[in-house]
Amino acid sequence: MSTVSFDHIGLSVADLDRQRRFYIEAFGFHDRYRTEFPEAGIRIVLLIGPGGASVELTERVGSAPQHFADLVEGAGVQGYFHWALTVDDLEAAVSNAVACGARTISPPAPARRPGIRFAYIADPEGNLVELLQHTH
Repeated sequence: MSTVSFDHIGLSVADLDRQRRFYIEAFGFHDRYRTEFPEAGIRIVLLIGPGGASVELTERVGSAPQHFADLVEGAGVQGYFHWALTVDDLEAAVSNAVACGARTISPPAPARRPGIRFAYIADPEGNLVELLQHTH
């Protein structure tokens, strides 16, 4: 069996520039790669974070939104739910993300998994991001 490792998550977004700015300002991501397919109405940017996590943002003309952040209160749907980032200071990360346009879905709290605190935020387009802080 070959070795498998995580490479990136892909998010379809309505506003590439706004979402790019959010992940750069809220979490310190930076551009790794950009491309466009004008004939298909597609723009793509691959961002990489300080710890190596990568997110590919794809803007497609005519795409329709899904509101996963609202599923927290309902039964949910199958498929993509959230992605998670590890942070050093959970409260500061949540506060900074909110200042950059996110909304808090679940405030900082101890996780059931020992040694972890977590929070959920929704990015400016409603995609859920879990923030994790290792406490030991």
